[in-house]
Amino acid sequence: MPNLNRVMLMGNLTRDPELRYLPSNTAVVNVGMAINRKWKNQQGEQQEETTFVDCEAFGRSAEVINQYLRKGRPVFIEGRLRLDQWQDREGQNRSKLKVVVENFQFVDSRGGADAPGGGGGGGYSGSESPSRPVAVATPAGVDTNTQAHQPVGEEDIPF
Repeated sequence: MPNLNRVMLMGNLTRDPELRYLPSNTAVVNVGMAINRKWKNQQGEQQEETTFVDCEAFGRSAEVINQYLRKGRPVFIEGRLRLDQWQDREGQNRSKLKVVVENFQFVDSRGGADAPGGGGGGGYSGSESPSRPVAVATPAGVDTNTQAHQPVGEEDIPF
C-alpha cells in the first residue's frame, strides 16, 4: 500500500529561529509555529484554539529562514512529520512529532531590503538563490500544466 507523509501549515512563528550546524557543516534551524483556528459553537459563540508545532529545516532553507524570519512573522510551511524518540533523565520513554520543512513561503508583505525580492509572498525550496522571489518547487513527476488553479463554482462545492 502506498504511503503519504505530507504536512501544510500556515501560522506565525512563536520564537526567533534557532540556527546551529551539524558536524558535517549542514545548517539546521528550529522554529515554533502557532496555528490558530476560529469557529462558532452550537450556541453561536466565537471559539478559538491554538496549536503549537515545532518545525526543523536543513541546509540552505535553514539559513534563509534564520536570515529573514523572526518571532511573530507568518509563514507557510510544507513538509513531513517525523517522530523523535528519546529517554529522559529518569529513564522514561519520550516522543514528539516534529515537522521537517521541505518548502516554505513568506506570507506577509513586510518588504524592504531585508526580504527576498523586496516583498512578501516569495517562497523557498532550498535550491534557488534567496536574492529573488522564488516559487515552491514542484514535486518530481507532477505535470506542471495541471498545477494551475481553476476557478471553483458553487456547483463544485460538495456541501
